[in-house]
Amino acid sequence: MPIVLHISKQDPPARSALLEAAAMATVALCLDPRVGTGPEGEPGPWREPYLAWTAARIRKVSRRARGAQWRAAQEVDGITVEHRGAQARALVPGPVGHLDPRISRLQIGGTDLPHDTPDDPPAGVPVLWIDAALDMTVGKAAAQVGHAAMLFAGALDAEHAGAWAESGFVCAVRDADPARWRHLTKRVADGTAVAVRDAGFTEVAPGSVTVIAVPG
Repeated sequence: MPIVLHISKQDPPARSALLEAAAMATVALCLDPRVGTGPEGEPGPWREPYLAWTAARIRKVSRRARGAQWRAAQEVDGITVEHRGAQARALVPGPVGHLDPRISRLQIGGTDLPHDTPDDPPAGVPVLWIDAALDMTVGKAAAQVGHAAMLFAGALDAEHAGAWAESGFVCAVRDADPARWRHLTKRVADGTAVAVRDAGFTEVAPGSVTVIAVPG
């Protein structure tokens, strides 16, 4: 699944806001009606590529765009989220070799954003905590919080998933210091939080826990 991050040169977004937008766009695409089936059981237009993706090794790759590149990305099937001054677009997944040229030409790396210090997460909003000790790039972190949002949605019952969808899948992304991370890992063990374990293809060691999602 490509995730396109809008990072303008003159007025870049806050890192936490961009990661929140990436997480929201990812889960919004995964739960979009076009991924499901219609009232007569007919498959939605995105269902086949989505199921092929989830049946294989799930991977997400973040790319950056600005200006005309960002506008061109809006023409490729997917969902854009604008949140706290940041924009991210999750695209319908597919084989890497079949990636739309408007997306394949976008850079994967080369641009990062400094860590910011956002306010405390709003009450009632799920929080995706990143292990700050891993010092992931914004592109890597975007893929990880996107996966965390997927796992968190999958752990909800239908009622709570529907309520989250009505909010636009609003979530908060925050960095966890070592003390908080130890507390969060205990919650994972207790079954009150959801963890993302990375396969270790880029930046982090295989099996690293990168993000832990907790209810608001």
